[in-house]
Amino acid sequence: MSTFPFIKIQQEDFDLSTEIKALREGHKDIGAVVSFIGTVRDINEGDDISVLELEHYPGMTEKALEAIRLQAHERWPLQSSLIIHRIGEMMPCDQIVLVAVSSRHREAAFEAAHFIMDYLKTNAPFWKKETFPDGETRWVDARVSDKEAEARWHQTVDNEQTA
Repeated sequence: MSTFPFIKIQQEDFDLSTEIKALREGHKDIGAVVSFIGTVRDINEGDDISVLELEHYPGMTEKALEAIRLQAHERWPLQSSLIIHRIGEMMPCDQIVLVAVSSRHREAAFEAAHFIMDYLKTNAPFWKKETFPDGETRWVDARVSDKEAEARWHQTVDNEQTA
């Protein structure tokens, strides 16, 4: 059993090269690595954003992220995967999330990374608060488009089971 930390919730920034190197270490059977980095936008719903703050409930959040990661491993033949999510205050352009997936073949890696991101947007228990340049704040609700993206994966499973 690997001791590689597959889930990291941290305030510190991350380095893609370092994380991908660690993900691949000891795996000569990897033919594809797909990674996604989400960054903080400077605008949301037409409003300028100066700070984005993420809060989480320690223990519960790690468990939810691990469940998402394991679902991806059940659906696709993956060699390894990693989810890093930052918490705390971040500024526009800061890296906020990394999803990296490795597999023997690219299709599984692409699909699994997409699946993990769609599920993170709807099932990961983070609370996001935006601060505007005038100091006003608002909590961010889940988007309908994120829920629709996640629902697409349920339809895929339903279609696979009836085929």
